[in-house]
Amino acid sequence: MEKKLYDGLNDEQFAKPYVDVDEWRDAPMRHRYVHGGFEGTQTKFCLYYPPKEAFQGRFFQMLAPVQGPEDEAQNKEGEEDVISFSVLHGAYYVESNLGGVVNGGGDETLVYRCSAQTAQFSRKLAMEMYGCDRPFGYVFGGSGGGYKTISCAESTVGIWDGAVPFVIGSPLSIPNVFTARAHAMRILRHKFPALVDAIEPGGKDPYSVLNEEEAEALREVTAMGFPMRTWCVYDTIGEGALPVLTPGVAMIDPTYYEDFWKLPGYLGTVKDGSAVRDRIHMETTISEILTSQGVLKGVADSIDEKNAYGVDEAWKNQMNKAVRMPYLRLADFPTEDPYLMGLKITFLSGALSGETFAVKWVRDSFITIDNSMDSRDLATMFEKAEAGDRLLLDNSDYIALQTYHRHQVPGKEYKAWDQFRDENGEPIYPQRMMLAGPIMARGGSGSIQEGTPTCKMIVLESLMDESAFPWQADWYRREVEKHVKGNPDESFRLWYMDNCMHTDCEEGNGGDHQHIVSYLGALHQALLDLSGWVERGVVPAATSNYQMDGGQVLIPDTAEERRGIQPVVKLHVEGQKRVDVRVGETVAFEAEIEVPQGTGIVEMVRWDFEETNEFTEAKEGFITLENEGQAARAVASHVFRKPGTYFPVVKVASNRTAGDVFTRVMNQDRVRVVVSE
Repeated sequence: MEKKLYDGLNDEQFAKPYVDVDEWRDAPMRHRYVHGGFEGTQTKFCLYYPPKEAFQGRFFQMLAPVQGPEDEAQNKEGEEDVISFSVLHGAYYVESNLGGVVNGGGDETLVYRCSAQTAQFSRKLAMEMYGCDRPFGYVFGGSGGGYKTISCAESTVGIWDGAVPFVIGSPLSIPNVFTARAHAMRILRHKFPALVDAIEPGGKDPYSVLNEEEAEALREVTAMGFPMRTWCVYDTIGEGALPVLTPGVAMIDPTYYEDFWKLPGYLGTVKDGSAVRDRIHMETTISEILTSQGVLKGVADSIDEKNAYGVDEAWKNQMNKAVRMPYLRLADFPTEDPYLMGLKITFLSGALSGETFAVKWVRDSFITIDNSMDSRDLATMFEKAEAGDRLLLDNSDYIALQTYHRHQVPGKEYKAWDQFRDENGEPIYPQRMMLAGPIMARGGSGSIQEGTPTCKMIVLESLMDESAFPWQADWYRREVEKHVKGNPDESFRLWYMDNCMHTDCEEGNGGDHQHIVSYLGALHQALLDLSGWVERGVVPAATSNYQMDGGQVLIPDTAEERRGIQPVVKLHVEGQKRVDVRVGETVAFEAEIEVPQGTGIVEMVRWDFEETNEFTEAKEGFITLENEGQAARAVASHVFRKPGTYFPVVKVASNRTAGDVFTRVMNQDRVRVVVSE
């Protein structure tokens, strides 16, 4: 049966759009601001129209990872300022609250329907304002917004002319990418410094620093697709969205958490296994309840509630944002290196007896409750908690969830799961009754990716993505190739971005400027290239050239071979990736930079030799070479005054339009310098 596509016509739920604010604003740039919604719905939107003389007949529409405020763009600055980006490039900008109901309030189609209706109403106002024909429209979004963008592109017709989903997953992403990552992080938690040192430039075989159990965990998560280099930022990536997925798995698969600890074939029944060793299941008592208002100075101050992980943790702080939970001092607490992630407390006595809460934070014998995704009236509930109440501390469910992917083996087109199949292609572990991934994917976006976009599409994927493993974009590309009529190159591109993670800016992942670069410039350029492809037939850069090795994506060394739009940089120190020098010696560095043909010129080179995060722009020693700036070389020298191990970094940028801060496409490279007395 042919799939029925949504055209936005005759949808009575959205029959009555309204505008409650319509005014001109000067910040961040001169634009007409329109705020409104649709009567009888929770859908609200914001529209940002440039002056008539700046308009070039298009709009860009962002879909956020989760339902939330419709005015997020007003909080963005610098290269994240998508309002200014749009206005400067002849477009108006569209955003909405995606229906305003988490998971559509039971209506899975709401996300793409409300997005389509917002797009169509914005067109109506644009045609009235500019006296123009139908404006072209381009939808984009990352992570959960990538799911939604693909859903819009595959479930509708006549709404958008192009789409740019970025850092995308697959129907099997959730919860499996998070479970595999959390399992490895638990097993490897004591070996990360040695593992990172092995992975860094001039290192050694990472498996050589691990015992057998740790090596097996690393092999498993690597085969699942986690990029090896991403362990270099292990201390900032956290557990991702896994904590909030624990109850979701319980709803889909009610007996799993119990089966894990009882049935053969599950890690929980291996007597000497890591799951049994790390399990916490103990009773304790509240000895004291304290507030954060100066009573617990030092403890409260140490909590970092900043959302530091970009689109990876956009689910945070959806509920109870303003509630400051008290701190509970416990009479007894696990000792001897307890594994505290995913810890829950259940009240066994008192007014809250039988109630269970997720633990957000632990320090010594103090804990506080995670309020980010709990819809209960936590402030009122915890007024009833008293010293002397008995609690159960338990991380059983969280440990059980960490190997859920072993029991979720999908079809053979998902090569990352080959490690869990025997020589006959059959699963080696017990399998659950259903796959949770497609259920969660549909619930968050309204459909499951099929590879059937109705418009042109450019996919942007990060090669150090800790949450949307890079192979998933290759999976989607292959699905498109199966379903598209004719040559897929006429309507589809996939660009891989090296040294980029799930977050869309360097300030994510704890602000690690030493290992990652932002892909925002590439994202903006993809939107512009997509509009040129649709509106003027300007063919964009070719799909990235890569090979698959199980769950890992491998790319060539040169820009000519690699393709896409990202520059390639190779940094050497004294002609090598590692050198040993003495304090006071002058050390020479050289960076060779290449830009894929026709995608811009080298515009910027910056150095940081001693991890200061104060990158110095090259004023000397930076020269462009052949191909009118598509190749360049930068040299520099530095004297290290103290002994230690250093990892000097060079960051480079190419640009299609000189000086455009929104379209700088970044990359970087590192070397190791060991300095002795």
